[in-house]
Amino acid sequence: MTIPQASTLCIDLHCHSTASDGALEPAALVNRAVERGVTHLSLTDHDTIAGLSEARTAARERGLVMIPGVELSCLWKSRTIHIVGLDFNPDDESFLAALERQNDNRWARARSIADRLSKLKVPDLFDRATAVSGGDVPGRPHFAQVLVQAGVVSNTAQAFKRHLGNGKPGDVKAFWPELEEVVGWINEAGGIAVLAHPRKYQLTATKLRELTADFRRAGGRAIEVSTSGQSSGDLGFLAELCRREGLLASQGSDFHFPGAPWCELGKIMKMPDGLEPVWHHFTTPVESPAPV
Repeated sequence: MTIPQASTLCIDLHCHSTASDGALEPAALVNRAVERGVTHLSLTDHDTIAGLSEARTAARERGLVMIPGVELSCLWKSRTIHIVGLDFNPDDESFLAALERQNDNRWARARSIADRLSKLKVPDLFDRATAVSGGDVPGRPHFAQVLVQAGVVSNTAQAFKRHLGNGKPGDVKAFWPELEEVVGWINEAGGIAVLAHPRKYQLTATKLRELTADFRRAGGRAIEVSTSGQSSGDLGFLAELCRREGLLASQGSDFHFPGAPWCELGKIMKMPDGLEPVWHHFTTPVESPAPV
């Protein structure tokens, strides 16, 4: 069960716009966040900050505080892991160059996905997926939509189950840099590296503890304790992991599109007691307790 936060403070540090794989334009995303009582928002599109400028303009007009954000893909023991970067300098030249490399990696990955799915005989698969993505880099959800349109599968869930999910031909991971490198990019740009949605990697408890320890040793500073699609048991486990590794606690809805109540903007499970919120350590700290 997800519980809206207190009306005086609502912090959502993980969401997506059309700049990556979200359904809403950055300005529309900000407007929806305001309507749902969000007071502090970080737009964390995949490997890009292309939507940040538009989001910032909309946020100023609506009185919403925007925190620079991005969600970066990396590899840990040959497994794709996502690291959220928060409160970095969005004008840092080295960081922008790293994002450009990530963008090149995403295009290479998209072409590889299309090549691996060529046996399905879908005409112009890559071009059609690019069109579905609005001209940006197509990801697996965009390829899934094309497979549905082409009649290869009945729905996107089936597309992932048969062709795009973990271990399937369209699950391409090889283009990402290692975890240590990505954490270094964020730190060098003055930001805070956050291990995103730890329970979504389908790791055993032992492996997740190992990942979290490696992340901390690489310079990671926070972990998403409260995010969408997790149980109260997950919440408790992640809170304990956060305490064990001495990490800051972050939270976010991981919003992608309207109509999914389990990942709506600002609708986040209450943070357990005894954790140090990541937002207390921003350049301009949000001096308030975690939601209660």
